[in-house]
Amino acid sequence: MKRILTFVLLFLVSVLLPIGCTGSNSNLSQSGQTGDNVLNLYNWSTYIAPEVLTQFEEQYNVKINYDTYDSNESLYAKLKPGNPGYDIAFPADYMVKVMIAENLLEEIDKSNITNLKNIDEKFLNPPYDPENKYSVPYQWLTMGIGYNIQETGDKINSWAALFDPKFAGKAALLDDMRHTFGAVLIYLGYSPNTTNPEEIQKAKEFLIKNQKTIKAFVPDTGQNLLNQGEIDLAMEYSGDVFQVMAENPNLRYIIPQEGTLVAIDSMVIPKNAPHKQLAEQFINFILEPEIGAKVSNFINYASPNKVAIQEKLIKAENLENPGIYPAPEVFAKLQYLEDVGEATILYDEAWNEVKLSFGT
Repeated sequence: MKRILTFVLLFLVSVLLPIGCTGSNSNLSQSGQTGDNVLNLYNWSTYIAPEVLTQFEEQYNVKINYDTYDSNESLYAKLKPGNPGYDIAFPADYMVKVMIAENLLEEIDKSNITNLKNIDEKFLNPPYDPENKYSVPYQWLTMGIGYNIQETGDKINSWAALFDPKFAGKAALLDDMRHTFGAVLIYLGYSPNTTNPEEIQKAKEFLIKNQKTIKAFVPDTGQNLLNQGEIDLAMEYSGDVFQVMAENPNLRYIIPQEGTLVAIDSMVIPKNAPHKQLAEQFINFILEPEIGAKVSNFINYASPNKVAIQEKLIKAENLENPGIYPAPEVFAKLQYLEDVGEATILYDEAWNEVKLSFGT
C-alpha cells in the first residue's frame, strides 16, 4: 500500500487540480450508483477484508462501490475540487488535519458511533483531530526496518544499521522527505517535527555523508525489493513488511531502539457525502470487535480496537509480534508526524540537496 508522500506536494497538487487527477482507480462517476442503498468507499487497495464488505452489504441490504487511491495526495486531489460522491475515505493522520483545515470533511455525529467505546483511549483525541470530531481510527502502523536476517547474519535493532558500511549498497530508504528525515532526526536525538534549521541541516549532512551505504530511495516498494533479494535492509512500514514476510521466512521487521514514527489511518466522511447516515453506520460496524479483527487479520496492520485485542480476536501470531503491537515502553517512543508549517520549505530545500548529492 502506498503510504504518505511529502507535505510540500500538497501545494503542487492544488496547482495541478484543474488539469486533472491521476493515481487512483475510480469508477464512481461511471457507475451511477447514487441511490439510498449505496455506500461509496474510497480507500487504499487491499486495505480491507473482502468478507467485511460482503457482510455489511448483506446486513444492511446495500451495495458498496469500492474505489481505490495510491496516496494521500491522490485522495486530496480527488476531493479538493468537490466531493464527486464518496461517503467514506481513509486518510492518514496528517492528511486528516489538512482536510479539516480546508473544510473537506463532515463532522461525525458520534451519537451514531456507539462502538467508539471499543477504541483504545491512546488512539482517541489525537493532536490532528481533537475530540475526534471528524475522524475515527481505522488501523495504525509504525515505520521501521525490514531486513533479511540470512544476509545481515544477525538481528539488528537500530537505525544505524541502514548506514553501516558493511551493508553498503544493500539498503533502501523511503523516497519520502518527512519520513526519511524523521527517522534520521530521531536517530540523531532530535524531534521528527523540529523546525530548528540547524537540526534539519545536521540531518541533511548525515544523509549526504552516508550516501554510499544507500542503494536507492524507493517509493514504498522497499518490501518488494527486500523480498526479491535486491536489498538486505529497507526503511518501510510495518504492515507492508509483514505482508511479504508471509512468503519469505528470512525476512524480519524491527522498531529501532531509538524510536520511530507511528501513523493512524482514519475513517472520515467527505464534505457533502450523499449517504452520511449510512457512512456512520459503516464506521460503527467497523468498530465492532469481530469486524475490526477481521480487517486487521486480513491486512496484518495493528488494530486500535481494545476489545478485539482483549478478547483475543486478533490472530495470536500478530498479537505476540512486537513489531505490530509493541510493548508499552516501546510505544512510548513512537511519535506522530505533524505539520511543520513554514519550516516545510527548510525540509524541501534540504531534501533537494540530499537527492542531488546521490550519484555524484
